[in-house]
Amino acid sequence: MSDTIDITLNGERRAVTRGVTLLQLLASLKLDPRAVVVEHNRTIVRRPALGEVRVAPGDAVELVHFVGGG
Repeated sequence: MSDTIDITLNGERRAVTRGVTLLQLLASLKLDPRAVVVEHNRTIVRRPALGEVRVAPGDAVELVHFVGGG
């Protein structure tokens, strides 16, 4: 069994570590969980649950970054 699985991240296929949580995925991408909205399989995941939700093969994850300014 491989140590990685394929998911779709912002429309692009990407290999990630098997069993990774959304919070770990954000950390590997060097993203602050306070600065992104995470959608997992078309459902928004609230920040407190990011460490509980694990990605599975074929999952779709969309990340929307907050941009400051005015």
